[in-house]
Amino acid sequence: MSGPEGRAPEPAKPSEKDPGAAPETVPAWKAVLQGLGPRGLALKIGAPVLALLISLAITAALLRITGADPVSSIQSMIDYGTTENSVVDIINRATRYYLSAVAVAIGFRMALLNIGVDGQYRLAAFLAAALGGALTLPAPFGQMLVIIAAMLIGGLWAAIAGVLKVTRGVSEVLSTIMLNAIATGLIAYLLNDKRLAEVRPGSNNVATPQVPSDGRVGPLNGFLSSIGIDLPGQVYGLLPLAIVVGVVFWVVINRTRFGFDLKVSGLSPSAARASGVSARRMIVITMVASGAVAGLIGMPELLGASYEYSLNFPAGLGFTGITVALLGRNHPAGIALAALLFAFLDQTSDVLQEVDVPKEIVGVMQGVVVLTVVIVYELMRRWEIRLQQRTVADELATGHDLARESAGSAS
Repeated sequence: MSGPEGRAPEPAKPSEKDPGAAPETVPAWKAVLQGLGPRGLALKIGAPVLALLISLAITAALLRITGADPVSSIQSMIDYGTTENSVVDIINRATRYYLSAVAVAIGFRMALLNIGVDGQYRLAAFLAAALGGALTLPAPFGQMLVIIAAMLIGGLWAAIAGVLKVTRGVSEVLSTIMLNAIATGLIAYLLNDKRLAEVRPGSNNVATPQVPSDGRVGPLNGFLSSIGIDLPGQVYGLLPLAIVVGVVFWVVINRTRFGFDLKVSGLSPSAARASGVSARRMIVITMVASGAVAGLIGMPELLGASYEYSLNFPAGLGFTGITVALLGRNHPAGIALAALLFAFLDQTSDVLQEVDVPKEIVGVMQGVVVLTVVIVYELMRRWEIRLQQRTVADELATGHDLARESAGSAS
């Protein structure tokens, strides 16, 4: 049927479709990466509750197998994790985990596996630290220079994988893994007292020159004290930056044309081409955006605590971000909760040794939680699809709109 001017009506966007329509029948691996799940309110609430109960049951069984009492072990973790010093450490860990997970989630939204977040943030932090230590600029220009430089380095390093994918068909998984190794080699070569680093007196540690005081970001404790929150340790001053990144991520993905094009390109490149979207261009842009956010991961530690890049700089955050993004379903609020959970488990792992439980059990717990959430959400999504397909089949057989009739009877 043509519109009033003889044109075919434009297809409705997903948000304009009938709420009772069946969820997209995308492959399971894409659904997991893009955080797709059930759309019904009851299933949205029931899925995480069921996943939590299952993961708690499995965790308790694992603790029992190790010979520990599950109740006392978990209670010890809670008691230690809620002390003031632990709360500060958990917040700081969660800040880094959150930025890492958002960087990964940007790629996941387009079904891109950016495994190179770890190399991108370490290379960006190292070069930004060398730049910040070599220049002395008044605040806030010193901080802005280091942060922008880190984003540019991370984005450019990630762009290599995007360009290789669209021009040579190289899988982003393979290219980003190789780029991680190259980044590690570059850092090892440049982190030398004959190049961009210096040896710390009285130790074997090698580090870049320290960022001057004007280029540092002070802790948030002063602001927190003004609102009645007094903490013994220093909370990263760039915590608000992580919050801003999460808000921008949500707005761009859910309220802009770019976010819609990104999700469509990930679900179906052919559909994206038909609607005038260049999937190749979206791949490169998405990888650059993911790498730019990855460049921010090391900034809270660099500008707020260590003020230098050394052999002791936090590593492995990119891989933690993958699990946090999966657990948080690529949603900023879910990622925040997942980051806090992982930070809590990491912080309280040492206390398990006091109750004769190996601290490595925490890694098993984290894996159990992620796998449980992913499996439960996917099973719920498939179950909802089957229910709605059955409803459509019944409507075709009977000639009745069962969904509207049930809604009408309910009203």
